[in-house]
Parts: sequence; C-alpha cells; structure tokens
Amino acid sequence: MLSLPTSVRIYLARGETDMRKSIDGLAAITKSVLSHDPLSGHLFVFCNRRRDRIKILYWENTGFWLLHKRLEKGTFAWPLASDDTSKQIEMSASDLAALLGGLDVQGANRRRWYSRSG
Repeated sequence: MLSLPTSVRIYLARGETDMRKSIDGLAAITKSVLSHDPLSGHLFVFCNRRRDRIKILYWENTGFWLLHKRLEKGTFAWPLASDDTSKQIEMSASDLAALLGGLDVQGANRRRWYSRSG
C-alpha cells in the first residue's frame, strides 16, 4: 500500500465506471463528473459495474500512477449512485484500506474518539 501524507484526500466515485478507461479517461471523469483537478495530488477511486475491479488515479509530481485491483472471487462493497446523493464520497486512508481489504465501510459503525483536526 502507498504511504500517503495526511494532506492527500481520497475521493471515491459513486456508482460504476467503465474500466476500459485508462489515465486520460479517468482524469476526464475526475474533472467533469467529480469536479476536481486530477493534478491535485489526491486519490480518485473508481469501480466497475460488477464491483470486482477498482482503479485508483493519483498524480505525483512527475506523472500519474494508475493502480488496478481485480478480485478473483467476490465483490467490493461499493456505494451505488443515486439521484439524491453526491457523485463522490471522501474517505480516509484507513477506510480505503478497509474497503480494499473486503470490508463494508458504509455499513460499519465508527467508534467516537478524539481526532485532532487541522
């Protein structure tokens, strides 16, 4: 797993994305659908219709990283898109690790504890 600075945000694109898209296609979705700059240095996470593949787009100073994970069995617990919700979800690095590890982060209850913001 990448070690990311705390300044990096992670945006999960709700619903399905055509996994035939590569860097340029996912960057265009990031800009037009998610309304974010793909060169911002944040992570943008996409999933296919069957929910067995994930792609993560990340800009690092000199170029893009494109990470692709395909499950041999099972599916990711991916939030579906609906008309009354936003097209994206912002999540923490620990939530992304849990999602990639097979947990349903939306159905999980987060314990209340101290978190220093800022």
